[in-house]
Amino acid sequence: MSAEGAPAPPAPLLGAALPPGGVIGVPAPASPWENRSDVLRGVEWWESRGYRVKLAEGVWRRDAYVAGDAKARARDLEALFADPEVDVVQCLTGGYGSAQLIPNLALEVIAANPKPFIGYSDITALHVALRQATGLVTFYGPHLWTMGARETSAFTRERMLAVLSGDGTGLVPADPDDPYVRPLRGGRVTAPLVGGCLWLLAQTMGTPWEVRLDGCILFIEDFDAPPWYIDGMLTQLGHAGKLDNLAGVVVGEMAKCDWSEARPEWPRTKSLEDVLEERLEPLGVPVLYKLPVGHGRHLATIPFGVLATLDADARTLEIVQAALGPAGERGPTREGT
Repeated sequence: MSAEGAPAPPAPLLGAALPPGGVIGVPAPASPWENRSDVLRGVEWWESRGYRVKLAEGVWRRDAYVAGDAKARARDLEALFADPEVDVVQCLTGGYGSAQLIPNLALEVIAANPKPFIGYSDITALHVALRQATGLVTFYGPHLWTMGARETSAFTRERMLAVLSGDGTGLVPADPDDPYVRPLRGGRVTAPLVGGCLWLLAQTMGTPWEVRLDGCILFIEDFDAPPWYIDGMLTQLGHAGKLDNLAGVVVGEMAKCDWSEARPEWPRTKSLEDVLEERLEPLGVPVLYKLPVGHGRHLATIPFGVLATLDADARTLEIVQAALGPAGERGPTREGT
């Protein structure tokens, strides 16, 4: 049992690396497509690199802000994991609705067919649930929609391919346009890396898949959440005891999270860094801010559920445990067992 009173997640469960010419399976677990070309651009990007794309049966469904019925979305996700042809499961997009799938998922299907699973933002809900229920190592990285978007950087695409086709280890690169990374509190620690979008992590509270953070390096990022939102979410997690036993904290891209004229709710406000300093420095663990992971121009794919070394003094985060098995190897593989 963890200090939080819940069983510790299973040992890391690895999928296999993406082989040359492999198949990318695409479900729509959250929001739907807007323009058909948003989907087609992503498909064509993969095909231009010599890969194939297999769209889930319900990927074209739309029901306002979600991609169809939650049970149908859950069946689509299970089907791609169970499909022997599919090598990687990459979400269509984020938005809203991933948490709706969790009570409807046959998690044993996913545990029996581990594969690299990649997405970010709203997909945080699935990252948390899959890791805690099955041990599956998942990847916080771009969606299919991202791959074909005109504004997506070469850094984002190449980093994702490098991670998925290797074993996921190595240093997480800094932003190529602004490599400054700030240590909010010094120190060095090695522990499992977990987390996601702060808003979605807070939404797990009180659910059966409430996020478990004891002994872990917590990664957080967010988008369009002004300082008082960030303050409120960190305060909530703190009051719930979720920050009491962390090994360290990594703060990624906090895009549009400082005060702006577009969000003038308060005439005076603390800066985002003020809030991070006040809420994270007193935890007494290493804290590093501003790696390019999140909703910014550059997105450096990272794995969740494996060991990472956070060296705030050196301003680095390094993945030190393999997140993927060799390409072509199928079936459950438990790291460290």
